Amino acid sequence: MGHMQSDPELEEFATRLFDLARTGETERLRAYVGAGVPVDLTNGRGDTLLMLAAYHGHADTVRALAELGADPGRANDRGQTPLAGAVFKKEPAVIRALLEAGADPHAGAPSAADTARMFGQDEYLKWFEK
Repeated sequence: MGHMQSDPELEEFATRLFDLARTGETERLRAYVGAGVPVDLTNGRGDTLLMLAAYHGHADTVRALAELGADPGRANDRGQTPLAGAVFKKEPAVIRALLEAGADPHAGAPSAADTARMFGQDEYLKWFEK
């Protein structure tokens, strides 16, 4: 397979999608995925739409993407999971949404559990033991 030429229009569209995830535009993202955008689309750092939504505190968007089939445990290129990002940002609603979607608190490096321990977030650790 030849190297695909980067298409500026496509890149601009992808950038817009990642911005929608960052700002929690759940319905617009749902429509795009419904129209064929890959639900596990990743940016240059390997962050999925779900990862960006999680990191920016949008529990409803995380829940919607997971329902559409996004992988709640997919790590980025640095081995960070959405759950570890949510712990780092202290986003309890997002943590709950990810756990409900089946995210593993022990996956990734550092894992969500490691991150919680590092920052003394004992409440999250209790959630992870369930």
